[in-house]
Amino acid sequence: MPADVEQGFQVTEPIKRKHPLPAPVAPRRPHSFTRHGITVVDDYAWLKDPNWQDVLRDPSVLDGDIRNYLEAENAYTEGLLGHTAPLQKTLVGEMRGRIKEDDSSVPAPDGPYAYFRKFREGGQHEMFGRMPRHGSETEIVLDGDALAANHEYFKFGGARHSPDHRLQAWSADLKGSEYFAIRVRDWASKEDLDDVVEETDGAVVWSADSKSFFYVKLDDNHRPMQVWLHRLGTQQKHDVLVYEEKDPGWFTHLHESTSGRFCVIAGGDHETSEQRLIDLANPDAPPRLVAARENGVQYSVADRGDELFILTNADDAIDFKIVTTPIAAPDCVNWRDYIPHREGVYIIDIELYAGHLVRLERANALPAIIIRDLASSEEHAIAFDETAYSLDTMGGYEFDTTNLRFSYSSMTTPSEVYDYDMASRTRILRKRQDIPSGHNPADYVTTRIMAKSHDGAQVPVSILHRKDLLRDGRAPLLLYGYGSYGMAMPASFSANRLSLVDRGFVYAIAHIRGGTDKGWGWYLDGKREKKTNSFDDFAASARALIETKYTGAKRIVGHGGSAGGMLMGAVANRAGELFAGIVAEVPFVDVLNTMLDDTLPLTPPEWPEWGNPIENEKDFRTILSYSPYDNVAAKDYPAILAMGGLTDPRVTYWEPAKWIARLRAAIRGGGPVLLRTNMGAGHGGASGRFNRLDEVAIAYAFALWAVGIADKGEV
Repeated sequence: MPADVEQGFQVTEPIKRKHPLPAPVAPRRPHSFTRHGITVVDDYAWLKDPNWQDVLRDPSVLDGDIRNYLEAENAYTEGLLGHTAPLQKTLVGEMRGRIKEDDSSVPAPDGPYAYFRKFREGGQHEMFGRMPRHGSETEIVLDGDALAANHEYFKFGGARHSPDHRLQAWSADLKGSEYFAIRVRDWASKEDLDDVVEETDGAVVWSADSKSFFYVKLDDNHRPMQVWLHRLGTQQKHDVLVYEEKDPGWFTHLHESTSGRFCVIAGGDHETSEQRLIDLANPDAPPRLVAARENGVQYSVADRGDELFILTNADDAIDFKIVTTPIAAPDCVNWRDYIPHREGVYIIDIELYAGHLVRLERANALPAIIIRDLASSEEHAIAFDETAYSLDTMGGYEFDTTNLRFSYSSMTTPSEVYDYDMASRTRILRKRQDIPSGHNPADYVTTRIMAKSHDGAQVPVSILHRKDLLRDGRAPLLLYGYGSYGMAMPASFSANRLSLVDRGFVYAIAHIRGGTDKGWGWYLDGKREKKTNSFDDFAASARALIETKYTGAKRIVGHGGSAGGMLMGAVANRAGELFAGIVAEVPFVDVLNTMLDDTLPLTPPEWPEWGNPIENEKDFRTILSYSPYDNVAAKDYPAILAMGGLTDPRVTYWEPAKWIARLRAAIRGGGPVLLRTNMGAGHGGASGRFNRLDEVAIAYAFALWAVGIADKGEV
């Protein structure tokens, strides 16, 4: 885009911005392919490094032309947003001021100890420690800040103490590419053993005798397909393969069962699941299958005595039910309903204890915790007062206990951690999120409206704003959405978003189809051939917020990441006139090309979510009809900021790069369109709790700039 072209959009008055730098122009190198009789031309396919697997392991090997282009885009973005640098610094200061720097978790008891995580004042990374169960003297076994020294990127994976409390298995990723190396540290010496297990997903399950552990190894395409057993004191090359998944569309993970008796090997895709059990007292025994995979049937297991409790959607239980079955004969022919299916009441998860069953449910975008006494079958719910809130059970190490730990927050109420006695029905507040710079929930309002979508569906929209907001249709608004994989967006507290709300923004979350906010059917109505419902729901949410005068057209900034970034790209194409700006973090925007490339890490497991365009012409045409990259048009677009990570194995760096290149070539008005690639991080962005704030500040400064506030100095 020439530097002397002025681009503008209407807010409450015209805003014109001159571009101080010429925008990078990605050369067009047409690559065409034909599938199902349809020819697609991709001018920017060259931005995908043919050696992308090597780039994940070593970013320095990135092709020089590609690196130069990404760095030119970074320079352009910095040039256009450079005047917001003081604002970004202010935002980081505010957000950091809301973080209790020496924060720590509530210690979780396990036998003679209680384990915790904590930060030191000024520290970027966690420390892992413990104390005597009934004492106060603490010891630290892992210091994340020390481990991260001299590394541009550092992120903990799993961390789990051994059953005998002598050792701590831990893992870390040093590239942002999600290849985690597992090590084992001695609690007494605070030194690592010689054992090193490379290229794993980071999780560990210990054997009962603390002499070995199970882990999942990633293959050459970054897929978790194999479960291995590592014996302490041996090299990785001597590890024993325990289980290997042959279907490239299935991923494999593992965890410890509720009682601690089994290692659970959990495999599946987005529609089907299958689990196996290994008795941790006999780690050399082969895994035992619970129930063979059946297309469309999902299940997860918890164990108690000689019985399994299984959460499943079998027998058309669309919102899931709970069944029981003997461990000795766990196949589905022996499943018996325990908590029957109730359509519209989605059972999200269960936690099983020696005497109680806890289930986390959601109905109409509101969660609930239900507790059942297994002896009497009596049930009760834990009550809450606010109209929109978030709940989560937090688990623990101990099975034979009446204590349930859970967290609660709302968009106005900082997170609270409670211990709840399931027998006496009493709760104790163990921790309230401390906001050092101060926060008065009474200064804010959280509420919900329902937005009517194109087909009459009622979409919940959670809203946060200052109590003194004047609803005259002029307030700027950030609208967040996701809408994929059945992930619900909780109406939870975020200290960061107060930096927008305190500047007059309304913050809203659209609980669109594709998530499970209103049950599993809400998810099914936003996937595959029904995917466009997600986009229409988001646009309907924006229009409802305009109609109710929370904001006005061209006063809204859309925000989403990953699959939510795909949402942003689709909405920019389909309803861009509603938005002043779009922030798309690690955006999954090149949907068709990604789903056609079965060598990419996530592609085969994603086919149940999006469809398989390789084999199915209908899926090909459906994806082609909405894929943001393939539907860029010669038209006006709102200002767009795309943020990617070079070592991202989930949404590869070239997706946002190609999208911005095509947008810049096509755009006829509005804009500008900007790309920022973190050259030293992956899907989660910068590592370290404070470094991450720099990226949040960029997104927020862009949002303020898009609605004209940053330009006016109203910061």
